[in-house]
Amino acid sequence: MEMIIDFPGGARVDAHFGNFTVKTDQPPAATAPTPFATFLASIGTCAGIYVLGFCQQRGLPTEGIRIIQRMHTNPMSGMVGKIDLEIQVPPTFPEKYRDSLVRAAELCAVKKHMEQPPKFEVYTQVVEPAQ
Repeated sequence: MEMIIDFPGGARVDAHFGNFTVKTDQPPAATAPTPFATFLASIGTCAGIYVLGFCQQRGLPTEGIRIIQRMHTNPMSGMVGKIDLEIQVPPTFPEKYRDSLVRAAELCAVKKHMEQPPKFEVYTQVVEPAQ
């Protein structure tokens, strides 16, 4: 997979892949989320995809289900040290599926990649302008 990252102006930085564009921006005049907020949102939304799929496969309604994601910052490093994903279900959600719902959310590919992060290689490449 390849993404093209460009700089459309101001503090905006966008990522393009396939037919999609993910827009990011920085305060104070942000018109889109910051890259880090987008990254954090990918964790909860990825878990949500697995929760949604679990419910759909079993014909369970998703109305009233939501995930609350809480980030806990390490005061020494200033970095996120812990992330909680609380899956809230309505009282009518079958109790027998609650643990399975947690296991489904734990299959999230973003979470798994954070647990075994990829190596990064950052470098420059000179490219002649198109004529």
